[in-house]
Amino acid sequence: MARYTGPKFKLSRRVGISLSGTGKELKRPFPPGQHGPNQRRKMSNYGMQLQEKQKLRHMYGLGEKQFRTLFDKATKMKGIAGENFMFMLESRLDNLVYRLGFSNSRPGARQLVSHGHITVNGKKVDIASYAVSPGDVIGLRERSRNLSAIKEALANRVHLPAYLEYDETAMEGKYIRLPERSELSQDIDETQIVEFYNR
Repeated sequence: MARYTGPKFKLSRRVGISLSGTGKELKRPFPPGQHGPNQRRKMSNYGMQLQEKQKLRHMYGLGEKQFRTLFDKATKMKGIAGENFMFMLESRLDNLVYRLGFSNSRPGARQLVSHGHITVNGKKVDIASYAVSPGDVIGLRERSRNLSAIKEALANRVHLPAYLEYDETAMEGKYIRLPERSELSQDIDETQIVEFYNR
């Protein structure tokens, strides 16, 4: 699957949010390029919808096909389609590994999963898009617990979401419940994404 491998700071400035979560990219809060600060063109409805979709897609690091497939699943569930979509993205294994602090970034968390360092309920899972269910326990394989990159990431973890529990001694986290919409990014307007795909 094609994945964006270009400059992350430029991408963050283009979509208007910090994709790393640090905010360092937005010291210059305008799009990159020669005319970045002077772009005064009014954006169409389609442009705004596309921008919201791109924000969320790049935030979770998904390709368009995978992103659209997940959206289609969310629309078939009971409840509000946009919120269901956000909850499904948040329940991906690579994202929860990032949220637990095993990695400083989602790409790093995806690499940990694909390299076989992560377990779910005691069994090795190497599929980054694996859908974690409430009640599942996410841990590290025995041989992976002493990796310096993981120890460093855990030491630098700033925030643990309320829908996760972390056991310091066992080095594992539990996905207690689905998040509430208020606990997820307020920079995203998911209704615009629903309208984009329902055009």
